[in-house]
Amino acid sequence: MNLDISDKSLPVYEALASSVRHKIIQLLADKPMNIRELAEAVGLTSAIVSMHVKKLEKAAIISTNMQPGKGGVQKVCYLQVEEANIAFPNKVEHVRHYHESEISIGHYTDLAAEPTCGLASTEKFIGQVDDTRYFFDAERFQAKILWFSEGFIEYKIPNFLLSTENPLELIMSMEISSEAPMTDDRFPSDITFYLNDVKLGTWTSPGDYGDKRGKYNPAWWPEIINQYGLLKHLQVTREGTFMDGIQLSDVTLDQVNVRDRQWTLRLAVESSAEHVGGLTLFGRGFGNYNQDIVFRLYYDKRVRPTATPVDQPKQEKQEQH
Repeated sequence: MNLDISDKSLPVYEALASSVRHKIIQLLADKPMNIRELAEAVGLTSAIVSMHVKKLEKAAIISTNMQPGKGGVQKVCYLQVEEANIAFPNKVEHVRHYHESEISIGHYTDLAAEPTCGLASTEKFIGQVDDTRYFFDAERFQAKILWFSEGFIEYKIPNFLLSTENPLELIMSMEISSEAPMTDDRFPSDITFYLNDVKLGTWTSPGDYGDKRGKYNPAWWPEIINQYGLLKHLQVTREGTFMDGIQLSDVTLDQVNVRDRQWTLRLAVESSAEHVGGLTLFGRGFGNYNQDIVFRLYYDKRVRPTATPVDQPKQEKQEQH
């Protein structure tokens, strides 16, 4: 039975607003019963039980029919409903305005990588694995997954914020993991994020996952290497920088020059880190989330003050003598 919050569902709610009728439903769930049997079971008169049965019948929770019995014709009751679902009205959410850009994994603008490393499109490995020269091969723009054990990668992102828009929050989401030889789900790596040369903070990836096949991996992708990562959300707000709601630093939107026409995002596994465990970036066609690196800048629209006429200075008349 499907219900909603409207008058047409009221008979059901009214029928259920009684402990006696609850007991009748429980009895009928076991077997059909006539009015006399129900009355005896709930300890009420047949007349009162008949009133309760009418409410349940009106709500289409039970059905009845007349059948011959020992003492004449009797009304037999049957339970019609096994479950009920209530659909509540959709909650009206405040519409948040945003600009969004999605940058493909292979569209990096600078990179320094140490083996183990490599990159691949959804069709094949690009060049030779562990040969860093192929990171700047022309085919690298087709890359949808890449990995390295130490180094950095940079992306340039256009900023479409208008002068009439007030930035509130920048969210960068990506599927990411460590980079272990083969795979190892307990292989921590300290990955540091920079935006416009400002250090946002460091997040420690727990491992490089290969316990099961990535949901979107192409059929040719080997089972023994990186399969999927974690979908992480790096947020820069007016209060600070957060990873999935946990604060990484006090760096705010204003400190990263969010109004610049172009941003630079750097992801680095630095040699000085406590856990130098590499990184793997998964894009569309790999991993579990089928997305590239997504940037979403939320903003509100500035209300421009209404222009008011400016009083013009009155020209004083010169008196002629």
